[in-house]
Amino acid sequence: MKNQPAPRSAPFELLNPNTLYNPRPFAYSHIAEVKNFLRILHISGQGGENSEGHLSSHFSEQLHQAFCNVQHALQHVDAALGDIAVLRILVVDHSPEKHQFLIQEIQQLWKDQAFPACTLIPVPCLAIQGMLIEIEATAYCR
Repeated sequence: MKNQPAPRSAPFELLNPNTLYNPRPFAYSHIAEVKNFLRILHISGQGGENSEGHLSSHFSEQLHQAFCNVQHALQHVDAALGDIAVLRILVVDHSPEKHQFLIQEIQQLWKDQAFPACTLIPVPCLAIQGMLIEIEATAYCR
């Protein structure tokens, strides 16, 4: 799926003060300042299951599918990844390897854009047996 950039007059700005460390290598921003918007979209935590409910046993595949699911939800309401200001990502049995997969996926999806503010939450398990990741998003649109 293609990522569409947020409109020039975006309802929020993603900021990284130079008094804090540079979070770009880790694919997130420190601050999402929301000013003018017409809609707030809360996307429930999306897991790595496809439309038939199949859940891969591989973290990287679940990660990719979870972001596809977020994009499907956004597209249903005429929004895109560029409208996301905040991500909350839950990872089962977090590890440096899983963190690198996550960083690479976000860098690919947001390419030359500022990254959303993001919180990574390691967890022991999620709602469905075998579920390894869940991604919740908040988007602001005009």
